[in-house]
Parts: sequence; C-alpha cells; structure tokens
Amino acid sequence: MVDVPRVPEQWRPASGNTPGARTEGHPPEVQASRFSVLGPVRAWHGTDQLQTGSPQQRALLAALLLREGRTATASELIDALWGEEPPSQALAAVRTYASRLRKVLPPGVLVSESGGYSIQVADGALDLALAEDLWASAEKARGVGDLCQARTLLNKALALWDGEPLAGVPGPYAETQRTRLDEWRLQLIESRLDMDLEVGCHAEAVSELTALTAAHPLRERLRELLMLALYRSGRQAEALAVYADTRRLLADELGVDPRPGLKELQQRILQADPALAEFSAPSPEPTAKLVRPAQLPATVPDFTGRASFVGELSDILSAAEGRVMAVSALAGIGGVGKTTLAVHVAHVARAHFPDGQLYVDLQGAGARSAEPETVLGAFLRALGTADSAIPDSLEERAALYRSVLDGRRVLVVLDNARDAAQVRPLLPGMEGCAALVTSRVRMVDLAGAHLVDLDVMSPEEALLLFTRIVGEERVTSEREAALDVVAACGFLPLAIRIAASRLAARRTWTVSTLAAKLADERRRLDELQAGDLAVKATFELGYGQLEPAQARAFRLLGLADGPDLSLAAAAAVLDLPLDETEDLLESLVDTSLVESAAPGRYRYHDLVRLYARACAERDEQPPGEREAAMSRLLDFYLASAARVYAIERPGDRTVDHLEVTEHAGQDFGDDTKALDWLHAEAACILACVQQSLGPSTLRRAVDLLLASKDLAESGASSLRYELAASAARDAAAATADAHAEGRARVTLAQVHNNAGRFEAARLEAEQATALDGLADDPWASGNALNELGIMANCLNEPEASEAYLLRAIEAFRADDNRAGEASALCNLSRVLVTLGRTSTAIDLVRQGIAIYDDLGLTFRLANARYALGIVLSHTGRHRAAMDQLTEALHVFVDNRQRLWEGTTHYRIAQVHLMAGRSAQAAQHAEQALTTGFIGGDWMRANVLTVLGKALDRLSQLDRARACWREALSIHERTGAPETAEVRRLLHPVAVA
Repeated sequence: MVDVPRVPEQWRPASGNTPGARTEGHPPEVQASRFSVLGPVRAWHGTDQLQTGSPQQRALLAALLLREGRTATASELIDALWGEEPPSQALAAVRTYASRLRKVLPPGVLVSESGGYSIQVADGALDLALAEDLWASAEKARGVGDLCQARTLLNKALALWDGEPLAGVPGPYAETQRTRLDEWRLQLIESRLDMDLEVGCHAEAVSELTALTAAHPLRERLRELLMLALYRSGRQAEALAVYADTRRLLADELGVDPRPGLKELQQRILQADPALAEFSAPSPEPTAKLVRPAQLPATVPDFTGRASFVGELSDILSAAEGRVMAVSALAGIGGVGKTTLAVHVAHVARAHFPDGQLYVDLQGAGARSAEPETVLGAFLRALGTADSAIPDSLEERAALYRSVLDGRRVLVVLDNARDAAQVRPLLPGMEGCAALVTSRVRMVDLAGAHLVDLDVMSPEEALLLFTRIVGEERVTSEREAALDVVAACGFLPLAIRIAASRLAARRTWTVSTLAAKLADERRRLDELQAGDLAVKATFELGYGQLEPAQARAFRLLGLADGPDLSLAAAAAVLDLPLDETEDLLESLVDTSLVESAAPGRYRYHDLVRLYARACAERDEQPPGEREAAMSRLLDFYLASAARVYAIERPGDRTVDHLEVTEHAGQDFGDDTKALDWLHAEAACILACVQQSLGPSTLRRAVDLLLASKDLAESGASSLRYELAASAARDAAAATADAHAEGRARVTLAQVHNNAGRFEAARLEAEQATALDGLADDPWASGNALNELGIMANCLNEPEASEAYLLRAIEAFRADDNRAGEASALCNLSRVLVTLGRTSTAIDLVRQGIAIYDDLGLTFRLANARYALGIVLSHTGRHRAAMDQLTEALHVFVDNRQRLWEGTTHYRIAQVHLMAGRSAQAAQHAEQALTTGFIGGDWMRANVLTVLGKALDRLSQLDRARACWREALSIHERTGAPETAEVRRLLHPVAVA
C-alpha cells in the first residue's frame, strides 16, 4: 500500500485552549514578518534577518511558532524547554527570553495573554505552514489525476527544508518535533518518488533512491520503490538483488522478514508481471491519470463538403470502444484534402477518445520520411514517458508504446505515410484505441484497415469552398467565372484553396481575371489519373503568379535538404540582404507556397519542395546558379559554425585550418547565443554536409563537421553527426581526395572514441595516417596521433599511448596549436598515472591548464580540470580531486555537453569510493547511468563496476553482483581489458 504522508502532530496545549484558525487582517508589522523552522530557527522583517538570540531563546521562539498562533502558558513553555528537570529560575528565564524576543521582533508579533505568550504569524509566513499547504494541494492534485502538478507542489514543499529542522535548538520538545519533521520529510519524498514512478520517471529516480536506501537501510518503502524503478529501467537482476539484500539486512538487524508488499513485488518481478511495466503505483491505491496529449492540428474554419466521408469515418471511430483497434486509411493524390479531412474527423470524434489524441506528419512523400523509432520516441514523451525510460530499439519502443496505451482510449492520426511498413509499428494495437492514416498510396497490405479512396470534390462542394475563402459578395456577382475557376482547378481542394487565397489577397482582381489566367490549358490541373502531375499543376498556378524575384527565391530555397531554413541562411542562399530576403519569404508565405515554421524560420511542404526543385531544374538560369546557391549555404553554415567554435575555443588553431569561405557567417553576441544557434541548426547543418559531398564542395563539407564537433559530444545529435561523417569519408575516398578523407577519418575516429568503439577508432585513425600528404595537414596529423593515444590508453596499452601522445605534442607545437598541445598534455598525464609516474603527470596536466587558462578556453579548461581530478584521485588527494571534477561538471552542464556531464559524474563516483563515501559514490554512478557518457558500452560497464563496488560496501551484495554481471557481459562482448577485474570481483580468490 502507498504510504500517505501525514502532517506532523503539533504540540497541543494541555490546558484545553481552543486552537485558533490562522487570522487574517494582521497589522502591517505582522504581515511583514516571516519565520522558518525547517532548518535553523530564523525570523525576518521584510528582507532583514533578525537576531533571535541564544539557543534557549530560539527554543522559546520555536515552541511558540509551532503552536500556530495559540497561546502557551508559562508552565507549558518550561516543559518544552527543560522537560522534567527545569532549573530553579525557569519561570524567570522564560520571561527574560520573552522580553528579549519582544525587543527583537516587530511590535504586535509576540503577544502576552492569559498568563502566557503567543506569536502572531500571517498566512504563508511560516515555512512549515507553507509546506503543509503545499502538501495538501499536492494531495488534491493527485486525487484528481494531475500528477505533474502534484509533483511540482511536493518539490516546492521539500525545497523549503534548509538542513536539519530546528537546527541547534535545545530541549525535549524541539527534539521530538525534529524527529517528527524528519519523518514527515521522508514521507513526502516517498510520496513524490511514488509519483515519479507513476509518470515513468523510473530511470531518474534510481539515483536518488540508491542514495536514500543507503542513508535509511531499514526503510522498506524506499527499497520497494527502488526495486520497481530498477525493474522498469530494464535492470531486473538488480531489482531482485535489492530484495535479497533487504531480506538479509532485516534478518541480521531486526530478526524479521520483509513486509508482505515487498515479498509480493519480488514474486511479480520473478514472474515478469506485465502490469509492473505500466506507469502506475505498485499498490491498490487510486491511481492518478496519465498525461493526455492533445496534438491535433486546428481544423480549418472553412471545412467544406465531404459529409459522407465524415459520417462514415466518425461512425467507425466512435465504435472503437470495446472492440479491437479501428484503423482507417485514407488514400488519394497529393492536394486532394486527405489531411484536412482526417484532422476534421479527428476533431469530430475526439470526445470518444478521452485519454488523448496523437498526431504526426510522417513525411512519406519526401526524400527522408520519418523513422518509426523517432516517431515512437515523440509519442512516448507526449504520453508522459521520461526520455531516460525510452529504449533505443524500434521493437522495444513499439512494445512500450503499446503497454502505455493499454487500458486507455487514444486516437492516433498518422498523416502522410510512406507505406504500410512505416505505419505498422505506430498502430496502438489496443482495444478502444483507433488510428487514422493518410497516404498517397492505397494501403492494401495494412491488415484489417478500412480503406477510403478520396476523390476530388463535387462541383457544388468546390464552389462552396471557393466562396467561403473569397467571399460571397465577389463570387455571387461572377458565378459563371467562379465555376470556370473551380473547373479549371479540377475540383482539387488544394488547388482551389491556392487560387481562392490568391484572389482574396488581391482586391483589384476580379474572379474573371483569375478565370482568364486559368484558361490556358498548359496551366490547368491535369486529370486525376495523372497522379502527382495534378499536384504539380496546382502549384504551377501559384508559381506562375509570382514576381521574378519571388519565383527565384521559391526555386532556390527549395534546394536545401534541411527541415527548415532560418532567415539568415535563406539570405545566404539568395545572396540578398536580410530585409529583402524577409520580404520575399513573407510574400511566399502569403501565397501558401512556403510555411512560417516559427518566427524567423521557414519551411516547405514536402511536395512543394519537390515542385520547387523541378522548377529550379527547368527555369533557373544560368544552370550553375543552383550549385552556386548551395555553395553559398554551405559557406554560411561553415563560417557561422567556425565563429561558434572560435567563441567556445578562443586560440584554438582549428579555425585557421578550415577552408576559406566567401560568406562571413552569422554574428553572435555571446557564448549562449552562439551555442543556441549551433544546436538549433544541428539538423540543417548535418543535412547540408550530406548534400555537399560533390568534388567542388567536399572539403568545405568536411570542415563543417570539424567546426560543429560540439554536436558530436552533446548526445542529442551524435548519431546524425556520425552518419554525416561516414558519408563524407566515403565520398572523399571515392573521389581520391586524400586531404578530405584524412580529416573525415580523424573525425570518425573521434566519434568512435566517444562511443567506446576503440578498435573502430583505431582503424580510422591508422588509415588516416597512412594517406599520402597527411603530414601536410597539421590539423589531421596532430589530431590523428592524439586520438590514437587516447584509444591505446583505453585499450590498456600505456606505452603505445605515451608514444602516440608525445608525437601529437610535437605535431601541435610545430603548428603552434597551443590548444591541441594542452589536450595532448592532459591525455598524456592520465597515461603516466597508469605507468606510476604521478609527479610528472601532475606537472603535465597543470601545463595544460595553464595553456587553456591563458587562451581563455573555458570549455576545454573543464576537460583539463577533469583530467587533473583523475590524476589527483590516484595520488590520494581526494578533496582536491573532487574540487577539480566538480568545477568541470558545472562547465559541462553550462555548455550543454551532456555526455561529458555524465562521464564526470562517473569520475566523481570513483573519488567518493576511494574516500570511503559509498553512498555518495552510488548516487553519482546512478546519475551517470541516467545522463549518459563518453565511451558508450565500455564506459557503461565501468560505471556499473563502480556502482557495484559502492553497493557492496553498503552491504547490498546481491545488487552489487547484478551490476558486475552486466558489466562482465559487456566487457566480454567487446574484449575490454577490464574483463579480468570484474571477474575477480564476481569470483574472488579465497585467501589461504
């Protein structure tokens, strides 16, 4: 059963005084006073903290505050301060303390009445009372299913604690209340953690629960929550090990067995009870409602016709309750109104799906359709699943998606699907759920789907739609011309909407003017059976009405592969000033040929992009202008990324070795704006790299990877960065461009090193060094040796690592690349520690820090401090090591380097372990597992090894062995040198 937090009992007067409610209308002096007891007992008047005097004086203040305005007699206060053995002058002492407090506190706060005293406190002026109110509101929010609000309120309540309650206050009453407040805080934490698990934040909870169970080893509720969190995080062996550790501890310490709830949870884990995977509390208590997504786009206000289809589809969806999932698939040519109809029907039927509606554009008509695993990740997040709880593989995500939807009634709209294979993993599969699918192809191979072939509008519907957009007055006076227009549009909804919108925006035009423009058969829509040519003819209508400058912008901007374009990037493509570019883009938005994705960002519908490219091939003159436009875009991204790199790494010579660009790049005011730009443009930058792998742009494309290397280390864009680097390497090899190939291979070596794939990294770096002319490229030669040194050290080859790094230092010095030199020095220092030369190691890393400090390289200085922390930890200087690692951690967090953040948590865990602080070591190791790290599976195994050691010292032996078994399986699979150490941990040699 879930333990409901109880408000700690307040000390009640024995004299039978009637408790008074919190008063309103206090005098201004009382209103301006605040007090705290959830930490040191303190008082404020406005923003000024008051001196509350000696410990005994604070004890009197605390006793009065905890009565919430009720009067305490002198004898009651004597009992509170001294208990059964008060001093002979106790009454005089109480009066003295009260007199001193009255002088310190504002007038009217401390009141003498009925032979006793009371403190007048305004609503919300005592932290404990505020915590009680927040707790009560959290319980109400939880009761109505608003878990997000409940968790927020509980976190606010817990944030009011400032160390030990009533800290430093003597007396038996203070001791009793301190114990009760500590217990209440633990109950609040348990309640909040319970809700964390209900909403799917199990991975994040493991770290906190590990620390709490270490601090409170006999508290079974925390153990139960930890078991459930581990199980839902895919760590079943550890979850069972927690139970075994708990059973042994309770038997040894108390001579009892675990409570029934804990035993039941163990059995359910052993049986792999599917209900445990559901994000609901592990108890029969009423569960809160989960997140209800409402992702449907707005339905168009002028939706017209399609009455039979609306009725047919609405009936199917409304009948989904109590039956197997309903699937309806709408097919038709582009522009026939599939999305409009699907969204409209979804809005009509949404009342039948009270648990939410999901929507996604699958981009099936484009060159890069949405991957099902990416869509599932977005859906799971929309349904309340934490990022850390979302598995990697498509199969696991699909299974979790179905589990989350089990028992819920959710409508899923899958718009613009490529084929049935793309759709299948995204179908709910649960009774009561339904899916609406739109596609340009008939999905005859989608089992059980109700297929709907959507044709063009009837003449009456087409005319009605045209009238609603243009206005009844203009159409009524020219009805025949209006009929000519919709007929010329082939009654295709998208074409009608475009034509009507253009006419509506031009008040000087008549309907006859538009009809005359459409009279030319070459400009009319093709017949329906012509397929996509009908859509092309629809877009031709709008394109043909553009001014020359607008048409040029439409053609050229459609060439870029990225998901959208910023205004600055578009200006580079067009080679125009920002203001002129913005005017052109906004005019294209008005024609519906371009969409405004966000302020300052623009995108094409996928079919419109294809049409724009066809226009560019047909109309752009001279022919080389298309290549020139994409070259300008590449220049823009390269120059801008180089600026970000230079801001983040002042003095780093990498930017000096990049290809020269004609574009100056975007200007950034500060570090934050530069990083914001890089991460916002990540998808566009990497798409530009892959689009620019022809002979004339290949080297700049590779250099764009170098300049945007932060994307590789951020975690969010690492996979896309690796794919772009692989494509660049292959293109360079195919064109025999040794310069570009060397840089691409070194970049890939860095990527593989970050992912813990050291053999793959070695292969790339060695192939790079074998290329002719690599020695003529200072960047590639120095960095190749540096990467070889890193991987050799990770593969337990310290002598080889030292040789590589010494050569790297020479190469960097020859290039006057002080930042590269500092990096190699720090890497070498870690190698020398392994070889036992710690004094030299410390000297080297301090040299690296001095260089970084001189260059002002804050970010890379964090890497140096990280290295120094590792070196210092091996010399036993744990406090100094912790200071360096903590400082590095803050910088990595500020620079959004999530993988380095997690790796630093791992190193901090190692230092805590060396210093004998096992609970803190376990907590930071769990944080590393949650955050991610440099080194991939190899580093995961190392983290698990450290976590196991910490748990072993905390007497959680079974869970420790579960961690080591997982670490051993990873090391054995990869052939890592750490395999032997983990085997010894699992099978220690008996000491004779």
